[in-house]
Amino acid sequence: MQFAFVDGERSEAKTGLKGVCPTCGAAMVAKCGPRIIHHWAHASRRDCDPWWENETQWHRDWKNLFPEECREVHHVAPDGEIHRADIKTPTGIYIEVQHSSMTDAERKSREVFYNNLVWIVDGRGFKNQFDLHHLLPDPDNEEAKDLVWYKAARGMEGANSGIFWRLSENPDHGNGGMVEIHGLHKVQHLITTYRGHQQYSWVRPRRTWLDAECPVYIDFGDEWLFQLQRYGFNKLECVYRVAKQKFLHDVMVEAQAHDIATRFYRIIR
Repeated sequence: MQFAFVDGERSEAKTGLKGVCPTCGAAMVAKCGPRIIHHWAHASRRDCDPWWENETQWHRDWKNLFPEECREVHHVAPDGEIHRADIKTPTGIYIEVQHSSMTDAERKSREVFYNNLVWIVDGRGFKNQFDLHHLLPDPDNEEAKDLVWYKAARGMEGANSGIFWRLSENPDHGNGGMVEIHGLHKVQHLITTYRGHQQYSWVRPRRTWLDAECPVYIDFGDEWLFQLQRYGFNKLECVYRVAKQKFLHDVMVEAQAHDIATRFYRIIR
């Protein structure tokens, strides 16, 4: 944990300090060795929040992008269940910053508990298994709604470069019949409507994130986040590219997690 109560005040860990857990009231000790992230740990038992994970520098760096009062916020459910969110914004959006693997059961329980939740997933460990492919036009464009793209996959050069068929040319929507296949060059003019959607392929994907009900953003360690989305008639798996600066702005002003990066504001530098 980054914070504990020391003499009634919220404090970060410093050598020699003793504190109290804000959640359960148990004694905390400051861990401040030269090779570890300075943090608080329960003195005599395991962390009182069963959803805890060891905090990496990546995890701490994400939390430090937000004001102190937004970090490690305790949430109490109507039935009395208590958990410690990594981040809660002033507008009521919860952010869980996830480095380690997670079961479907735990992911679902967190989504139900917090409801208005965003996941930030550390993608650095599987970056070499994640390929970005061709751009996709604005899904709200009327002509783009007529296009059904073939799913990209590592080694599938045609689909990776962009091939599609048209709903308007196939009244049966491609069920049981032949379809005429077109290349991306046929609709190159539509790429000017690009908003951030892009095909990708993921070797050995972490399936729980593909099934998540709350928005999932993957962080590969640069200035971009990639939100996992579905696209078009065939619910094609795609990513939506969002600048971290945009995400950090929107999560502090939008009231609903699903509204992040859906509107455009002038960002004051």
